[in-house]
Amino acid sequence: MQSKVTNMTSGNPAKLILVFAIPLMIGNVFQQLYTVVDTIVVGQALGVGALAALGATDWLNWLFSGIIQGFAQGFCILMAQEFGAKNYKQLRKVIYNSLLLCVICSVLILVTSEAVAMPVLRLLNTPEEILPDSLLYLRIIFMGMPIIMAYNISASILRALGDGKTPLHAMIVASVTNIILDLLFVLVFHMGIAGAAVATLLAQLLSAAYCFFFIYKIDILKSAKEERTPDKEVCVKLLKLGYPVAFQNIVIFIGGMIVQSVVNSFGVIFIAGFTATNKLYGILESAATSYGYAMTTYAGQNLGAGNIVRIRKGVRWATVIAFLTSSLISISMFLFGKNLLNMFLTGDATQVEEALEIAFRYLKMMSLFLFTLYLLYVVRSTLQGIGNTVMPMISGIAEFIMRVGAALVLPLFMGQEGIFYAEILAWIGADVILLSAYIYHVRKWKKTTSAPVS
Repeated sequence: MQSKVTNMTSGNPAKLILVFAIPLMIGNVFQQLYTVVDTIVVGQALGVGALAALGATDWLNWLFSGIIQGFAQGFCILMAQEFGAKNYKQLRKVIYNSLLLCVICSVLILVTSEAVAMPVLRLLNTPEEILPDSLLYLRIIFMGMPIIMAYNISASILRALGDGKTPLHAMIVASVTNIILDLLFVLVFHMGIAGAAVATLLAQLLSAAYCFFFIYKIDILKSAKEERTPDKEVCVKLLKLGYPVAFQNIVIFIGGMIVQSVVNSFGVIFIAGFTATNKLYGILESAATSYGYAMTTYAGQNLGAGNIVRIRKGVRWATVIAFLTSSLISISMFLFGKNLLNMFLTGDATQVEEALEIAFRYLKMMSLFLFTLYLLYVVRSTLQGIGNTVMPMISGIAEFIMRVGAALVLPLFMGQEGIFYAEILAWIGADVILLSAYIYHVRKWKKTTSAPVS
């Protein structure tokens, strides 16, 4: 299974980034099918009210999933750096200690998420008619936090070693399973919104098992018993890399929850329309997250190998690729977005038409500024890959300020449509911070590197 591991410290940067990112991109699309299929099945089978109940859980669900993803992403930075330096003994030690920390984190997150579910839903002004279904969905998903952690850390280990294909295969298998179970649990067994949640968790469990199976077969990760011991120094390094990424996600998602509370005050029809677009959001950014993972691995491996010159070259190519990709997606959304949104909505014809109009206006706004989101992922992930997780965390605070400020202020002057600008302004605010930090690093490299930074 050694052939799946990819060394990104030599070869054409553009080709390496694309070859690494494309499987992740396809995998992300399949991963988004989890929520998309849930939404379509719930919306079509159970109606607009159930769809609104699902949408009301989004930001709280993403908050705790984001904490898990943040730690997993932070831990894989050190893995990529050790792999790039060809320090395989230390790499095995980093992976073992990462797994220990993930077990502890997942248990703490499970307990915390279950405790805050009801208070936060009420704080978000969730309408009473959809509150029971929203709470039920969250209770089930939160019980599966260790499963979600298992998938994220296993996929992160593979990505740190340059393997983007195995997580893709895991997602394909899991997504097919999720679709079958969604239809079975919701349409055949009539389990309602709970069936969609259980289907998602079982699919994630399958994807985690698949990834761990292939990790076990990678030769350089086979460790002796004496290597599998807790190491305080390694754990401290991992937490220093992981907690800023997790905190960044917490800040971003808290901002999103505040936005959701404003959206909830506009009524069930607006919630349904807003939710439909947010379900497509995952597809809009799926390529961006893939380029982000690619740049974290690329920058981390090249920093470990001491190839500073290649990092900037890779950023330039990634920016060009991101611009072309985001432009293609934006055009597609303007042309076909309304048809895609219509899949999520059913029920009374008048309500559906109202919700669809809200959803499409929001989708067009996001599509118009999509490149700013893609640039955010490229630069933020590069900074994380070189070990700077603090500035990305600060950019998350900038996102919070812009998103919340826009959500609270703009509707006072522009009505409901003011909420559409919150996400775009958050992207722009983060870009300003991240680009400034990246330029600082480039100037620092020029001063400290004898070779020219090309």
